[in-house]
Formats: sequence, C-alpha cells, structure tokens
Amino acid sequence: MRIDEEHIAEPGLVVLDVTAADEETARAVMDGLQQKWATSGVTPVWRVPGEAGVRARVHVDTRRPD
Repeated sequence: MRIDEEHIAEPGLVVLDVTAADEETARAVMDGLQQKWATSGVTPVWRVPGEAGVRARVHVDTRRPD
C-alpha cells in the first residue's frame, strides 16, 4: 500500500503499519495510539494471503495530543 506524501509532509506526522497476531491486538494498539496523539482512529484490519497475522495502517500527528 502506497503512503500519500501529504501524510508525512511535516515533522511530527507519521504513518504506522501495524502487524499483529489478531484483530483484537491490532485494535488495542491503535486505540492506545489515539489516546496519546491525534490519529486517524481505529482503521480497518486486513489479512495478506500467505502471510501471518493481520495488518492495519494508522496516521498519527505526534505534534498535538488527541
């Protein structure tokens, strides 16, 4: 999945790809991130055929708290 340049255009903006054993764990990580910083929230989780675990992508602005 391609990262859009606007999501990392300034210092403090990050795109995090989360890989976890299960959806519950991935959602818990995204929830923890949104409690600390402004994020894109809990995003959809998907599986990649032939690869272990589940994945999710979250956009985070570490410059300001949520």
